[in-house]
Amino acid sequence: MSERRAAPTVGQVVLGRRLQELREAAGLGRDEAARVLRVAPATVRRMETADVALKVPYVQILLDAYGVSEQEAVTFVELVEEANRPGWWQRYHDVLPDWFSLYVSLEGAARVIRSYEPHFVPGLLQTEDYARAVLEAGTIGTEGPETVERHVALRMERQRLLDRPDPPHLWVTMDETVLRRPVSVDGRVMREQLDRLLELSERDRITLQVMEFAGGPHPGTYAPFSLFRFAEPELPDMVFTEYLTGALYLDSRTEVAVHLEVLDHMTARAATTERTRELLRVWRKRH
Repeated sequence: MSERRAAPTVGQVVLGRRLQELREAAGLGRDEAARVLRVAPATVRRMETADVALKVPYVQILLDAYGVSEQEAVTFVELVEEANRPGWWQRYHDVLPDWFSLYVSLEGAARVIRSYEPHFVPGLLQTEDYARAVLEAGTIGTEGPETVERHVALRMERQRLLDRPDPPHLWVTMDETVLRRPVSVDGRVMREQLDRLLELSERDRITLQVMEFAGGPHPGTYAPFSLFRFAEPELPDMVFTEYLTGALYLDSRTEVAVHLEVLDHMTARAATTERTRELLRVWRKRH
């Protein structure tokens, strides 16, 4: 049986979907593919849904059965080997929950990240001290200072994607609560965080908007969530929403469409980017 992974990489998700497309194009069902491999049909399903790592011998047998050309098969196998390499975030396996590993992989592969945050500055935009204060106040803070520092280091490492030559477009809508909620008795923490937001708001591929209280209730008030869009045609838009002990990854067209509609609705009602900068400056003076 194929080796089980804690969480798939984006490359494995893409290749799993591609394997399914090749099988269907060949007119084979999962039962027939399973007989070729001499495994249970569930194993083929798990390969296609990236629930297990793709083993090269299995992939080679399937590609031959699907009538894939030799050159395409060689390229596919090279992609499998690349996708199976551990991501940088696996260095933080001691503190990175399984359910969040996929998020970090999606984050690094996305061309567009749109998110709504009702409580705190999103992790990709946090300063080190702000991140530390938030983590210390949450359940992670009960695990001790060493664990907190590992989480802070992971969060800072994630932010490196914003400094890439071709970073994703990050479009964040934050509730006004984010600006009002102090995370530390030290006012310097929030001042530096607001300075950081002002700095980032000037970047071409970062869009920040604040949903002001004066705008009244809106359809996104339930929970924070992020929507990822990818360059790879094999990957559909995907939504991530987090709860206390885990997360949900949604990729059905209906669910993604609802979240996209909510994001569009909120961004139309939220403060403009220039108005958002004004609000950031106002709150900067108050801290």
